Amino acid sequence: MNSYSEDAPVYHPPLEPYLSLLHRDADLLVYDKPSGLLSVPGRHPALQDSLLTRVQASSPQALIVHRLDKDTSGVVVFSRNRKAHAFVARQFEARTTRKSYVAVVWGRVADEAGEIDLPLAIDPENKPRHRVDFENGKLARTRFEVMARGETTTRLRLFPLTGRTHQLRVHMKALGHVILGDEFYADGLALSSVNRLHLHAEELGFRHPDGSEVTYRAPVPF
Repeated sequence: MNSYSEDAPVYHPPLEPYLSLLHRDADLLVYDKPSGLLSVPGRHPALQDSLLTRVQASSPQALIVHRLDKDTSGVVVFSRNRKAHAFVARQFEARTTRKSYVAVVWGRVADEAGEIDLPLAIDPENKPRHRVDFENGKLARTRFEVMARGETTTRLRLFPLTGRTHQLRVHMKALGHVILGDEFYADGLALSSVNRLHLHAEELGFRHPDGSEVTYRAPVPF
């Protein structure tokens, strides 16, 4: 009997567009991942559809360099050979990449800009949620800039200076302004007023394996 036959996870990844290619060259493939699609397959058979499996169906040699949360959309980079993979991956490890996200948060953020420096760790009683943890947390820093304010929301540009799991989502909650549509950290109208997480990886810059500085951009869908 298949041990996965019961309590299969609910997962309905978007099919249109199936893949959205932003850039292709001899070393790299860059895609715009939609919200709702896993970056890599999950362990459960029902979670096999992912950006990685879709890309590898036509480019078997492609390797994913970094990941986005399932509900976050935006720029994801793949390498087309192991030398390129190592070259770009080192920049993520060294935190020399340039990342910017766009988010819409609940409430009107008072400051025009600022930096959040709060250590993060997994919440052991509420996995996969994370939390601010001054005792066991790892360094996490985020810069933000206000782009526009509405009556009940604020559009922000976010710059993660570290790359912790759920960093932007938890830091925005700690700021008192959860990201719209965040099923892990939002509730009430902040959760129900939109049909997806309003967090998008808009730009990613780094040194290309050919030595040039490059920046890839995915248009914001909200």
